[in-house]
Amino acid sequence: MFKKSAESIQQNLFTSGTSLYSGKSLKLYEDKLAWQNQFRKQVTMRINESLFSPLYCSNNGSPNASIRVLVAMMVLKEAQGLSDQKLFEDCRFNMLTRSALGLLNAGDPVPTESTYYLFRKHVNDYAKAGNKNLFELSFADITKNQCAEFEVSGKRIRMDSKLLGSNIAWLSRYELIHETLHIFYKEVKETSTFDKATKEKLDMLLKMDGQKVVYTCSSEDVKTRLQKLGELIYKISPMFQDSVNPHYLTLQKVFNEQFKVDENKIVVGREKEEISAKSIQSPHDTDCHYRNKDGNKVKGYSVNITESCDDGDGLNLIGNVDVRNVSTSDVDFFQDDINNSQEVFTEKPKAIHADGAYHSPDNQAFCKDNDIDLYLHAIQGAKGRYEFNFLENGELTILDTKTDEFVEVTKIAGKNNIEKWRIKNERSYRYFTQKEIDTFLIRKKIKKTPIETLQKRNNVEATVFQLGYHYPNAKSRYRGLIKHQMWANIRCLWVNFVRILNYIQQSCLKTGFFVKYLTNSLFNQLYLAFKRLLTAILPYHILYFKNIAL
Repeated sequence: MFKKSAESIQQNLFTSGTSLYSGKSLKLYEDKLAWQNQFRKQVTMRINESLFSPLYCSNNGSPNASIRVLVAMMVLKEAQGLSDQKLFEDCRFNMLTRSALGLLNAGDPVPTESTYYLFRKHVNDYAKAGNKNLFELSFADITKNQCAEFEVSGKRIRMDSKLLGSNIAWLSRYELIHETLHIFYKEVKETSTFDKATKEKLDMLLKMDGQKVVYTCSSEDVKTRLQKLGELIYKISPMFQDSVNPHYLTLQKVFNEQFKVDENKIVVGREKEEISAKSIQSPHDTDCHYRNKDGNKVKGYSVNITESCDDGDGLNLIGNVDVRNVSTSDVDFFQDDINNSQEVFTEKPKAIHADGAYHSPDNQAFCKDNDIDLYLHAIQGAKGRYEFNFLENGELTILDTKTDEFVEVTKIAGKNNIEKWRIKNERSYRYFTQKEIDTFLIRKKIKKTPIETLQKRNNVEATVFQLGYHYPNAKSRYRGLIKHQMWANIRCLWVNFVRILNYIQQSCLKTGFFVKYLTNSLFNQLYLAFKRLLTAILPYHILYFKNIAL
């Protein structure tokens, strides 16, 4: 049964850091503004262990280590891009790291490696079963409390996205099919009853690595082997049609994506154009998709960040991070991530700053319905030839920028009673819908928006850079959508903590300067008042010697 760890920390008289250090070392260790003490306060002690209680039901025992410590260890791992070996070394022997985790005594035990890995597996399996990612819930809970304490309103927010590659090798079409079949065959080879001819064909085709086949065989040989692989998969599939083996399900999906069966029951490879970008890219990560964005080819995921950018010098934090397949358009993130960020910030957003990739009629309507001002940096696509303007009587005027003349406009009703406007150009008629008119009006609005307002979006790019700081080649260490969501939430917890630490330290510096200035001012005033008092009550010759003493 789930049991929370103790929140109060009892320091040992002989093994605590305060008893092991002295002098300047003790002063630095106990400094309330030091990173380890602030991390323990702002992250470790804010972790709500009850959120992870579903992992420890009545028949699954209780956690044998503090969940608070386990989660905080993962944050520190992603903070510096540490290996697991280095992480456990620091947690066992680095007193600052131990202090950040709440392990204030040298004898406080660190969770073992098996406990650490098993905890991550439980979180991953729980999310795979269709439940909410617990790290996502924990991030929202911690950030919500931080926003409440530091008064992060979120009335003005901004967002941007980043493409991140999965930790997989780039496979050609043949390598993908070869590797998928090889993984499945390796697992069922000893337990399944293949006929002798089929087994010999499988052994012959799979004995050489797929990559070696591509590099050593001619293109015609590769096509021949590819066809044979398809025929073998089609032949053995009926033997496992009721199987729930994940490797078989992956193999069946790859076959349907890469091959088709004609009316004569002949297996035919699909044309390249028929294969979707959402098809499986690797049997080792079946969640990732393919995308070519402005020449940037990625097999992986898209990460969208939403953060506050409130006016003034206050603290701004990341309110939501959303990870989806790389084929997901920025437009699809917009509404969900705004709604999620509203649950974290103290107020509802009144202004949103984003680039043109987030523009769509639905998103514009969403902002209008929720009384939100949407500031787009630009809109995708070239500027149109015609300019539109509605008069006070509701009539539309269209200016041809090429001839600099107004053209005659006719309003008509299109299919499904959709309003359209028609003009006559040099060759034929040209039709405009409300969507094209709205796009022009948005471009016009962007052009009139002050540059200071548009520039509020720019800093979110620095946040995106910090998110993937340890992945300069835009390729992660992980595989699978759930693990990437866990990584993103953990990394954003660290980014938010650094902002809070800097904010607190700067606030204390300002306060210290003000106190010092106020103290000097009061002392000077007291000195002058005392001098005036002496002048009033003492004779001149006595006052002369008093001034010398002062």
